Formats: sequence, C-alpha cells, structure tokens
Amino acid sequence: MTPSDGYLLDNRQTEAGQRFDAFATLFDPTTFRHLEGLGLGPGWRCWEVGAGGTSVVSWLAKKVGPTGKVLATDIDTSLLASVARPPVEVRVHDVGTEEPPAEGFDLVHARLVLVHVPDRGRALRSMIKALRPGGRLLVEDADPALQPLICPDEYGPEQQLANRLRNGFRTLLAGRGADLSYGRKLPRLLREAGLRRVEADAYFPVTSPALAALETATVQQIRDQLVTAGLATDQDIDQHLANVATGSMDLATAPMISAWGRKA
Repeated sequence: MTPSDGYLLDNRQTEAGQRFDAFATLFDPTTFRHLEGLGLGPGWRCWEVGAGGTSVVSWLAKKVGPTGKVLATDIDTSLLASVARPPVEVRVHDVGTEEPPAEGFDLVHARLVLVHVPDRGRALRSMIKALRPGGRLLVEDADPALQPLICPDEYGPEQQLANRLRNGFRTLLAGRGADLSYGRKLPRLLREAGLRRVEADAYFPVTSPALAALETATVQQIRDQLVTAGLATDQDIDQHLANVATGSMDLATAPMISAWGRKA
C-alpha cells in the first residue's frame, strides 16, 4: 500500500493536518485514559503505529521521558518532522506488508489505522510480535457499519444530503479495502491472537465543533473521488459544506472501539 493508491486520505494533502487536529480534540482524551490505565510510565519503549499526526507521539514522549523511547511509524511521515528528536524516532514503515521495525516493546498502539490496512491480520500479528512478554497492546478503530450516519437525527434535507455523502465516503473506503465493521471484531481478534486480560469499550461523539471541522476537511479531501465515482456532484458538495458551516448541524462519527490486552 502506498499513500497514493492504497489509502484514501493522503497525509500529503492540505486537509490531512486539519483532520489530525480534529482527531486529537475528539479522541486524545480517550486514548490517553486507556494508555495511562495500562501503566505507561518513564523508561517504557513504545511503538506508535500509523502515527500520522503528532499529538499522541508528543504525549507518549513526555510520559516515557529521556530514558524511554517512542518509535513513530507511518507510510507517510511528512507530518511528523516536528517531533523527530529523542526520545522519538520517526521511520517510514508499512505495518501491513513489513516485519515489525523492532521487538521488545512495552507498548504498541494504533488508532484508526488497521481498518484501512488491506492485510489487517498480518498487521496485527506484526504488532503483537513486536511486544515483549507482558507487553501491552492498545488498538483503537472505527466501526462505520455499526453506526453509518453522519447525522443520526435525519430530520431534514440538510441531514439527508449529509448522510448521502457519508454513504459515498463509506463506498470509497470499502473500495480501497477498508473493513467497515472491523472495530467490533477487535476483542475477539486480540483473544484469538493469544493476548490476555482483553477488555474493550467504545466512544461515540455526537456533536461538537471538532466534528464539524473533521467533516469539512474530510469532504474537501475526498471531493474529487466522490465526483469522479458519480457518488456526488460539485453542487452537492458545495451545498453540504455550506450547511456544515452554519454550525447548526449535529454531526457524529462512527464509534471508536478501543481494545487492549497483554502478551502472554
């Protein structure tokens, strides 16, 4: 998989940074709560898989301190240059096709990554292989099939248009090999992989300015693909972006399911 042909949301596009900022606002508190619950502390060796943006990497670096290490990998590391200093190492790596970049990690974490990876089974095995005995794995992924609507309260034409465009987005994702029901499978997959003390929960934001920012950046980023595929017109997209800009729409996301466990 390359940034141009395997992943719909290319990190090199202008809107990618806006999407990562919105993800940080929406999901960092949940992610950090789980990471702290796993005992993360000074001296830990961590692998942040598919890092994309910088917020989680920077937070991990502060937690592990100068005696620890954070390896941040992605197929496109263009947004990670600002954090590429000790204890952070940035490396180009495709978790779905390559062996793990190292082993013996205390923690491996991936957020909103594996749903997009064609060979998710290999990626998960690679992440577990990289753990030391007793090391912790935290995987957080969306489940768009569990809640497919951007506007769960579809009461007017604006919401109907938004949901039609969201269906087009899901169609594009599925066409790129994304598993739209992957999130719900995580607890089972972690147990089947031999992890112990497996637990999971889900976070489902329903409305906030960050959700509006995320929707605007996402639609702008995939605009050409939607039109080319005949899933929307330019007029549809312009109208939807104008509707979002009013600030009066309740926009949601798919539930993000977090699952974690320990290597035997």
